[in-house]
Amino acid sequence: MLPMADLPAPAAVTWADPAREAAFAAWIAPLVPRHGLRLATLRPASADASFRRYLRIDTDAGASLIVMDAPPPLEDVRPFLHVAALIGRAGLHGPQVLAADEALGLLLLADLGTRPYLQALQAADAAGADRLMRDAIAALLRWQRGLDASALPPYDAALLQRELALFPEWCVAREFGRAWGEREQALWQRITALLVASALAQPQVAVHRDWMPRNLMVCTPNPGILDFQDAVRGPVTYDLASLLRDAYVSWDEEREIDWAVRWWQRARDAGLFGGHAIGEDFGECWRALEWMGLQRHLKVLGIFCRLKHRDGKPAYAADLPRFFAYTVRVASRYRPLEPLLELIEPLAGEGMVATGYALR
Repeated sequence: MLPMADLPAPAAVTWADPAREAAFAAWIAPLVPRHGLRLATLRPASADASFRRYLRIDTDAGASLIVMDAPPPLEDVRPFLHVAALIGRAGLHGPQVLAADEALGLLLLADLGTRPYLQALQAADAAGADRLMRDAIAALLRWQRGLDASALPPYDAALLQRELALFPEWCVAREFGRAWGEREQALWQRITALLVASALAQPQVAVHRDWMPRNLMVCTPNPGILDFQDAVRGPVTYDLASLLRDAYVSWDEEREIDWAVRWWQRARDAGLFGGHAIGEDFGECWRALEWMGLQRHLKVLGIFCRLKHRDGKPAYAADLPRFFAYTVRVASRYRPLEPLLELIEPLAGEGMVATGYALR
């Protein structure tokens, strides 16, 4: 094992904790000859909304690998390793785990490339975007058919409610400084009960929980799948709602419905719906998808505000208007959800709420 002083200095990589830096150096030293790593090329690859970060490192063979730095106790890599194994058994394209130290929270992973779906979709014409989205939907179907959902924790009522509770705590109270009275609290409880009941009534499959363009990579085979450590067993429409109504790119509803119908037809043929009503009527499936998406939109509004106020990551708040727009669109469309508009209007603005329309 090389002493710290003999290791080449990482390029553009900083460590807030010297002990963490020393632990990393000791961990990676034996991996250098094993994988032909060029330590001088170590550099930031990406970060996410958690406390994880990713570093890229080149190899003597001209390729690159990824280091996941997930410092405990802030992060636990065991769920990532568990789901990565499920992905491999299902024949999907996730990053191969080349080395792992669970106690240190350090992993060496195969590199799925540098071109996320989000970047590709933003640059694509209509036909190119359609090809990418069809590939993402085909991979989602393989995920839903092939991943062992019984090996994942349940997306149960308690978890759904905890997620929804982020909205009043972080968006309403912290971001907008508003306090709900008894009437608003009662409306909120009524709406959340409807959303949770709708989610729990759906057929249950493996759910990625962030099947969105930032977590899919353009590569071969396409797509590569990232950020899957929070996977659960839950509602069949959740991941499709995440894909169609993303934080960073939006589509007109005609295209959303076209992609949703394609998924629905193949999911029905694969038996994912069992005897559930959403397998018999696409309209019922679309309603379930929209209600599921609304639960996610409210959760994300809370998470983005929490990232700003608790974690010092204000950039996420720039996309609050997109999620308010998604929320208003769905709440305006279904009579049981209309009371939500009364809670949203003081935050999103009367003009946004006034553009909604309802399906009775």
